[in-house]
Amino acid sequence: MPSAPAASYYRATANAYTPFAPLQGRREARVAIIGGGYAGLNTALGLAERGVTDVVLLEREQVGFGASGRNGGFVFAGYSLGEQSLLDQLGAERARALFGLTTAAVHRIRDRVARYDIACDAVDEGVIWANWFRDPAVLRDRQSLLAERYGVHWEWLDQAELRDRVRSERYFDGLYERDALHLHPLNYAIGLAAAAAGQGVSIHEGTAAKRMERVGLRWRIATAQGEIFADQVVLACGGYLAGLQKPIDRAILPIATYVMVTEPLGDRLDDCLRTRAAIYDSRFAFDYYRPLPDRRLLWGGRISVLNRSPQAVQRLLTRDLLRVFPQLKGVRIDHAWSGLMSYARHQMPQIGSDGNGLWWAQAFGGHGVGPTCAAGELVAAAIAQGDEGWKQFADYGLPSTWRPFGFAGAQATYWWHEFNDWLKTRLEG
Repeated sequence: MPSAPAASYYRATANAYTPFAPLQGRREARVAIIGGGYAGLNTALGLAERGVTDVVLLEREQVGFGASGRNGGFVFAGYSLGEQSLLDQLGAERARALFGLTTAAVHRIRDRVARYDIACDAVDEGVIWANWFRDPAVLRDRQSLLAERYGVHWEWLDQAELRDRVRSERYFDGLYERDALHLHPLNYAIGLAAAAAGQGVSIHEGTAAKRMERVGLRWRIATAQGEIFADQVVLACGGYLAGLQKPIDRAILPIATYVMVTEPLGDRLDDCLRTRAAIYDSRFAFDYYRPLPDRRLLWGGRISVLNRSPQAVQRLLTRDLLRVFPQLKGVRIDHAWSGLMSYARHQMPQIGSDGNGLWWAQAFGGHGVGPTCAAGELVAAAIAQGDEGWKQFADYGLPSTWRPFGFAGAQATYWWHEFNDWLKTRLEG
């Protein structure tokens, strides 16, 4: 196979827009947001929708440059921390409330795509959780837990029905989450930026925040060619650290994940999928994939402390692809890329404030499309209306990840779970 180009499929098919000019000179603002990914953009749009338009957003690269423009495009409820662990840690009422923020976020994303006419190839056909293993207990347990504790109902797919939709002998049964969708994540980010800018938010690309300091009752943010004085600052940098506040940066691990996209498959896609739903499997180290409108297959998986080259990503993921769909042997890979996600030790988003006008929203841990929307709403409501809903995340603070040692621990944990997946697969035969 030829080597994959470095550009992601999303960047190659991004909607054209007029770039937002870098910041020049001095600006005064009620709110400054650092980071033009989903967390920052949703906060900006949430503020604008509440009538707060004296907002400046700074992005070092382009909007959606990081994980927000590189991810699998799955829009569904939940967090990186599993539902049972959330229940164990918070109790039934608080766990259900936090989970409910993400189901509401899925509805809000659906609504905003329609209301702002965001051209992001949204496919509102749900998500399938396919069982890699013969034992159906993990699916039955999760289905019951979601229904009884969270009021969420996923449809059972027996083996025949699953294999009618997903043409692979690798899976045995599955669950279908209807209230989910998938989309072009970079075009969604571009659409959020356009919606916020259309309501008065000032967005500046190519503008790195160099320093941040407290000056009297305000914050001063210095850039290469200008500065902002703001009452409130929101740090929303994810895995691409701004280096402005050490305790906030130290609280996350930037972890890489990998994605690739095939050539257009034409009728060959029907040999693999007879569904427009997105799919992921029941292993800890799972694959995730979805059909694209131009008859390609997007395939993602694995996590690593290594941000590998496109060629290495292609080799690894092609091997994974052929384990599930051997009928695609010889397929050409047109795009392969990696990107950095932000993980916290507690596997939950970090949404908080120092009580002095500084806010943070980060650590979405590979489940970011829905939770970043929820985070943006919480922070926007706090700033605009004094709402205290963000305090629901008070248990999930900023414990240090002890970089660089935390990278070794994270990689070892992943390898351990990957080994357990492999062992269970071998034992089942």
